[in-house]
Parts: sequence; structure tokens; C-alpha cells
Amino acid sequence: MPSRTTRLSDKAALPFKTSNKQRRQELHIKQKRARDALKRADRFSRKKEEARNPKLRDERLRKNVPATLDRKRVYDEVADEPGNGGLGAVYDVERLKRRKLAEEQALELSGDGDEGAEEPVDNEDNDSMLEETDEEEDQDEDDRGPDDLDDVTDDPLPSKTQLQSKQRQSRAQSPTRSTTSTNLSLAPAALAAKFPSLFLSPDSPPPPPPKILITTSINSNLHDEAALLTDLFPNSRYIRRSSHRYGYKFSVREISQFASKHGYTAVIVLEEANHRKQPGGLTIVHLPAGPTFHFSLSNWYSGKQIPGHGRSTQHIPELMLNNFTTPLGLLTAHLFRSLFPHSPELQGRQVLTLHNQRDYIFLRRHRYIFRAKRETEKSVVGTDGKEMQGVEEIRAGLQELGPRMTLKLRRVDKGIQRASGQDWEWKSKMEKVRTKFQL
Repeated sequence: MPSRTTRLSDKAALPFKTSNKQRRQELHIKQKRARDALKRADRFSRKKEEARNPKLRDERLRKNVPATLDRKRVYDEVADEPGNGGLGAVYDVERLKRRKLAEEQALELSGDGDEGAEEPVDNEDNDSMLEETDEEEDQDEDDRGPDDLDDVTDDPLPSKTQLQSKQRQSRAQSPTRSTTSTNLSLAPAALAAKFPSLFLSPDSPPPPPPKILITTSINSNLHDEAALLTDLFPNSRYIRRSSHRYGYKFSVREISQFASKHGYTAVIVLEEANHRKQPGGLTIVHLPAGPTFHFSLSNWYSGKQIPGHGRSTQHIPELMLNNFTTPLGLLTAHLFRSLFPHSPELQGRQVLTLHNQRDYIFLRRHRYIFRAKRETEKSVVGTDGKEMQGVEEIRAGLQELGPRMTLKLRRVDKGIQRASGQDWEWKSKMEKVRTKFQL
């Protein structure tokens, strides 16, 4: 190991360039070796110091955070939910709701504190009475039926006693997650009122099971790729689109009217990329009255093109929606949820993941299995570099089934239009800031 006093030689950093090519090569190699020796010496010396003082390593890892676009992401400053649904606004719906909930709880706590300060109570004389009344109230609440509950007892905000009890309880921290699952129940009220067929209220009857009609664009060669989508979406059917010279060319609007009359809930049109015999776009029409979503499609791989792929079964997969945080992202997540039944078949052990990152939606389908940890395997480590608690002896194996693709939302049209793009709810390329993502 080189000593700490290793320095670059004078010949390795000459202020001029010699005309001899071989001499330049020798100087470059000598300079590179000296620089690598310095880096290696610093690395080994830092390793010894961190072995003596582990806090130095934790501090170095805490500061050594790459400045990626995801960490630089910015949101719009929104004080309240927009009245038009907020498709053009970029804000975190869950963060806004948490902030409003915290403000309401702070107001309640401050109001209770003011009332208690104005009316002091003698605790010595009323301890026994308070205990008896509390026990009687608890018994009365336990004896109540579901019909006896009023609007006050169904308040979603926790009371002061519940907040104090939560603060007294000590529990272990949840393991850190690299991705966040989408909470579909946090949709803004204006957005849910604008698209009632996608955002179903709790009082509404359960939606019918999805039934999907899959077709292609006119004069397309993507028949095999479209047939693969029938394996991806349960209860779907592929119908070839007429491309005969003298045949009638049905439009997407006419196809949607036909599908709606026959009980279909969605129409998916697979589009070809500039006649290159590759998928380049995906149009999803939500029936019976829209809206229509236009996606660009890239990085298409069928199951046979994936090394070590598995064979899919006819079981209904589990659906995972990650990182859809804005109103537009929640609308897109509800669209994909409407394409799959709400009761997956767990015995199939199949999971379909739609992961949003920087407005790109990565679609993957896997089969999973839980197994015991092998002796040669290391422990599962979280994003903070520490071992995760509770999964020390368990491992999960994944096998990709395919197909694999990457989607990017381009436009959301109003209803089902005769020509695409006439009247739209949202379209891309409206935001020029690279650190602001729409989904």
C-alpha cells in the first residue's frame, strides 16, 4: 500500500505537451497511476479511521447523497384544493390533506386548552365520579349497535384523548420504503365530481367486472402484440381492425359505441410507431362516456424476449400502483385500477406493478415466492443502510412473466371524440420546468 506522502511527480503534470507520442502516452499512464495511488491511500486511511470511530462513517453516508432530479422535485404552492379538479396543478394531494388535518387538530387542541384554563376543576373531589362516568360511557359505547352511531361518533379526526394515548404508546418504527404506494382514497372532491365513473363513492353500488375490447390502429401489423395484451388484462378480447382496401374503416368513436352496447367497460387501441412494426402508442377509452387517455409506448419486450422468463397463468393478478401523488396521477391510477378486477386470485402469486418515476410509468409483471434465507445470502438492507426488522429469515423470489413496457401520458381528452385532440382536459408539454413532474 502506498504511503500517505505519495504525491504526483513533476513529470506527470508537465505544463506543456511533448511532440513525442510515445512520451505523451507514458506521461499519461504515470499521471493516472499516481492519481489512483492517492485515491487508494485516502480510501484505506478513511477506512481505518471509520473502524476506530463508526460515527464518521454514518456522517459521511449522511452527507454523501446524490443530487438527482427526484430529490430536486418541486410542487406548486396550493393553499386549498382547486375547484376545477386541479389537473393542471402539480401538488402532493396526501401532503396537502395531512397539513390541513394537522391544522384542524392544532385548533382543536388549542381550543380545549383554553377552555380548561378558564374553568379549573378540583380533581381531589371529583376523581371517583370521573372514573365512574368514564367507565359507564365506555360500556354504553360498547353496547351501541351500528345503527345507533351518529355523525359525531363517525368523525374521522381523532379526539384529544386519542391523540394523547397515541403519544404515550411506544412502538417500533416502520421499515423505510424505497417507493410509496398510492393511496387511492385521497382523491380531491372536485376531481371525483368531474369523473364520477372513475372515482366511485362509498355509497355507490359496486362497479361491474371489467370487460375490455382490444384492437389496433388501421393498417397495423401488431396482431401478435395485441394478442399478448389479452393475457395481460383479464377478461379481455382482441378483435382485428378492418384494413381491407374496400372495407369500411371504423373510427375509435364508432368502436366505442359498439363496445358500450355489448357491455364492455374499456377500449384499448394499440398503435404502431411510424410503420416500424413496433408498438409506439396506447389509447385507453373509458366507457361509456370517456375520458380518453393517450400514452406513448416504448421499450416493448414480450415474455419470450426476457431472459429467464416464466409462463403466466389465467389467475387475476394483484395490482401495485406506486408514486401517483398529484391529481392527474390519481386520475391515471384510477384508470388502471378500473381495468382489473378488485378481487385478485392470490393462489396465482402474480403481481402487476405500475411504477411512476419522473412521469414515466414502468409496467412489469412478476410471479413471486416466499422462501427461507440461505446461509450465503446477506440480510435485507433498507434505504438508510440498516437491516430491516422482521424479515431476517425470509426472502422473496421474483420471476418476470412479461410483457414489459414503458408508458408516458401525453393527453387526456374530454369524452370520446370524433377526432383526437379536439377538446382536452390535459395535455403534455405545458410545463417547461424539469424539476416539476405531472404525475
